Amino acid sequence: MSDPTIQTFCCHHSGNNEDMAVRIMNEFNTDSYNTVCLVSSTVGIFGALFQIMPHLLRNRANGLSAISSSRGQNIIMWLAVADLLGSSGVLIRSSLWLKYKTIMPMPDDGLSVIFCSITSAWTQYFYTATWFWTLFYAIDTWLTIKGRDSHQTVYHSVAWGLPAVTTGVGLSILYIPDATCHNLTSVTSALLKILPNYCATYVPIAIVMIVNPIMYVLAGKDVEMAVALPLAQFTSKERKVVDALRIKFFLINAVFYICWLPNLVNGILLWTMWFNMPVKVIITIWYIMALMNPMQALFNAMVYRKWNFNRYRMVPTVSSATPKVFQFSDEQSPLLGSEPPRLQLDPLPSSINNYSTL
Repeated sequence: MSDPTIQTFCCHHSGNNEDMAVRIMNEFNTDSYNTVCLVSSTVGIFGALFQIMPHLLRNRANGLSAISSSRGQNIIMWLAVADLLGSSGVLIRSSLWLKYKTIMPMPDDGLSVIFCSITSAWTQYFYTATWFWTLFYAIDTWLTIKGRDSHQTVYHSVAWGLPAVTTGVGLSILYIPDATCHNLTSVTSALLKILPNYCATYVPIAIVMIVNPIMYVLAGKDVEMAVALPLAQFTSKERKVVDALRIKFFLINAVFYICWLPNLVNGILLWTMWFNMPVKVIITIWYIMALMNPMQALFNAMVYRKWNFNRYRMVPTVSSATPKVFQFSDEQSPLLGSEPPRLQLDPLPSSINNYSTL
């Protein structure tokens, strides 16, 4: 999982049982925890590959590069790549921890500190990238519906560059110069040493949880207008189109909340109840995070896939750059009892429906 608490445990410690981190580890079954991480990260890797491989095979068959996909497919693929690498970090770390049982290094074990910090940085970096790609998919969906251009260069710059900054700054403050972050002498020193890494982790998660629902609500309203206005009617068929897309938007948000809300809850409990912390509750939340964080890749493989509508569909025209249009089966006007003229609808986002789902 990607969590600042585990990253804090990578620090050297004195072995003092009064240290809360040591007390937690004394009640923590590392074997079962690492087994959960191992299973969930393996499932996450397969979920990410399930998203990536169709792109690679299709593009190879067409003689195209992997980045030649449509804007929505491109974002989904890079989200899956970040998920794959993040889950791989969890897999490697949990495998070695399961073998050597050194989640919290011994006081004089410098090698374990280095391994723990490097694998934690790797996992943190790529999962932070998944959060930004999730954010950019929502933003790009709204931009596409509005008929605005994508900004792939900006997406890549931020999604790969900003996690490097947040991860590097947060972990550098935590580990430099001697990887000692336990038994700090004052609350101020704890805030200055540990809190920046928590902020670097949880602020991007909170941003996605706030911004993405807003983007999808706006996108849903724009889709409804695009469906209803050209025909001057809003029958059950048009409503099914809008409802299907709104359900898709809801599921995308729900997956992100399910996978990452436990991390926020964990951070809030740690910083508000550290000296009176319910250890069993915290450990339970860690197991939930160990299960759900890597499973994001599997859930993404389901919710980011293309919706197949029952009685109408999105049909591409000859050029891939040409907007897609709805084709409805014949239905008489509910008001006039006669077939109204069928007008081409405004462009709707290919980025919504690049994959199939459910």
